[in-house]
This record gives sequence, C-alpha cells and structure tokens, in this order.
Amino acid sequence: MHSHLVALGISCELLAARGLRECEEATSLESAEVGADGRDHLLAPAAAEAWRRLKAAALVDGIALFIVSAFRSIDRQTEIVRRKLETGVAVEDILTVCAPPGFSEHHTGRAIDISTPGCRALEIEFEQTTAFAWLSARAAEFGYYLSYPIGNNCGYQYEPWHWCFKDAQPIHQHGLAR
Repeated sequence: MHSHLVALGISCELLAARGLRECEEATSLESAEVGADGRDHLLAPAAAEAWRRLKAAALVDGIALFIVSAFRSIDRQTEIVRRKLETGVAVEDILTVCAPPGFSEHHTGRAIDISTPGCRALEIEFEQTTAFAWLSARAAEFGYYLSYPIGNNCGYQYEPWHWCFKDAQPIHQHGLAR
C-alpha cells in the first residue's frame, strides 16, 4: 500500500470495494494543446495526435472543443485530494468525484477533461451541448471513449467531460478493458 494513500485515509478495502486499478504514470508526454491560461496540456504522444485529429474533425463540423485538464501526476492528484480533505469533505465523498492518487486515468497521459465555449468546465451541463453529442457520435473513431457514464462500475459520479484514449493498445483500468 502506498504511503500517500494511507496518509489520505484511503484503505486497501476501499480501493478493492470499488474495483479500482492502478494507473501507471506516463513517462513520455508532449503538448497536445496550450490552454487559454498559457498552460501546456500534456498527453502521451499517440493520445495527443489522436486529440489533434479529433479536434480538427469537430471544427470541420462547427464544434469547438478544448482541453480543461490532461496529464496529472500522482503527486498533483495527492495534492488535490489533500486540499479537499482539508475543507472537511469525507474521503468517501471525495472519491466519488476524484480518483485516488495512483488510480487516475489522468496519470496515464491518455485522459482529457473536455469543454466547449459557453459551457462551465467540469459540469454535468456539458452533456447538453452539441459538443457532447458530437463526441458521443464520433470520438470512438479517434480512439477516445467516455470513461465514466451514468451508473459506471467504478463508483464515480457521471463525468460527460472525461474521455480517455484507448486505441493504441488495450489497457485495463478501473476494471474496464476497452
């Protein structure tokens, strides 16, 4: 058991009950997009290339997409969970909206949180956008899949904005093989 999980009050039992699988931290990353804030959104090379092709195809169809969040280190995930704990939120509640450090698809450099102009980032309302409708219809052509649909078996809240590249090789995460 990793010491950072123990320090956050995340038990082996909790992870096992959720069927969560460890996600390896990516070692090879490149800038997939530069955010409006000037921050580089890093992805594994194959995921970055697929994202650029997906984004260009969406634009041809009049859909503007951008990355809100991409690669995230295990240390950064630890910091996010710790900050939530410090505000008094119970660890079980945090883990419905945030993966435990070491278990986030963002560590792999293959996951992105997506938004579109005029929509608040990381909100369920993204599901109502033409961008989400386009992703639902076309993202799989580029190797991207919605990771946490309604009623997902990982115990996460529905995240219409969270998509993961799974095309290059079959990877097993969170009990799902795609």
